[in-house]
Amino acid sequence: MRSLSGIQPSGALHLGNYFGAMKQHIELQDQCEGFYFIANYHALTTIQDADRLRQLTLDVALDYLAMGLDPQKVAFFRQSDVPEVCELSWILSTVTGKGLLERAHSFKDKVAKGLPVSMGLFSYPTLMAADILIYRSDIVPVGKDQVQHIEMTQDMAGYFNQTYREVFVRPEPRLNETAIVPGIDGQKMSKSYGNTIELFGEPKATRKKIMSMVTDSTPVEAPKDPDKCNVFALLKLLAPAEEVAEWDRRYRAGGMGYGAAKSRLAELYEATFGPRREARARWAARPDDVEDVLRQGARKARAIAQEVMEEVRSACGIVVGRS
Repeated sequence: MRSLSGIQPSGALHLGNYFGAMKQHIELQDQCEGFYFIANYHALTTIQDADRLRQLTLDVALDYLAMGLDPQKVAFFRQSDVPEVCELSWILSTVTGKGLLERAHSFKDKVAKGLPVSMGLFSYPTLMAADILIYRSDIVPVGKDQVQHIEMTQDMAGYFNQTYREVFVRPEPRLNETAIVPGIDGQKMSKSYGNTIELFGEPKATRKKIMSMVTDSTPVEAPKDPDKCNVFALLKLLAPAEEVAEWDRRYRAGGMGYGAAKSRLAELYEATFGPRREARARWAARPDDVEDVLRQGARKARAIAQEVMEEVRSACGIVVGRS
């Protein structure tokens, strides 16, 4: 079984990225054949500074390698190192109706807010479908908010297969059961909200962020509802089950201030990501090795993409001259 996923280099990765995607990717590397790419073409819809995009692309590579993604077990590569994906995106666009793309949540949200929408954002689902289909992916690990993209990919595969002949396999979403990860302000953790806790933030600055997390004004002596607390939501992700049960009891019993829970969360954060911060520094000191990892992954991914595109071109009647 082949698993495929990508992550945009649109900013520093944070706890929401880790629990929403990265953790699942790393766990799956021992269960199936993994293809994981840094979606730098997709990032062009928001990042239009060349130096920054190059740095953010490297940062994502360092973060994944530091957290334990094993390049001997998976193909880990840059999206741009497989140019065939853009060719397939165009071909899919020729069999996909405009109405399907207009139903995409990301497009509708921008329109509803009166924000400018580029053709890149409008056709984003087509490029995402190409990413998935070109490697004959069986499963795509996603959160619930990304299921629509997989459904649209299924539709596009069907449109192509019906128009020409059966070329693409039907990918299926593999749902991540992690709940929405709250940011320090209580909204969903997101770079666009500026409310993130970065994976490899400086320890003192990160602790300060955690201690500033928004909580309600329930007095120290009063019982508190852990299910409505952003701090508890993060504790549940980082602490062992036995400790989570004890925090649940303390919340409901009263006599505990939120500061105690925040302080423990800061400790758990550092215990989890501190050692990985050191691993990241070791990778950062070996940029040539990181580049070798990405190129090795790209060679494996592109070999499959080229095979698929031969079938796609044949099905469409596209002739490519050989020099």
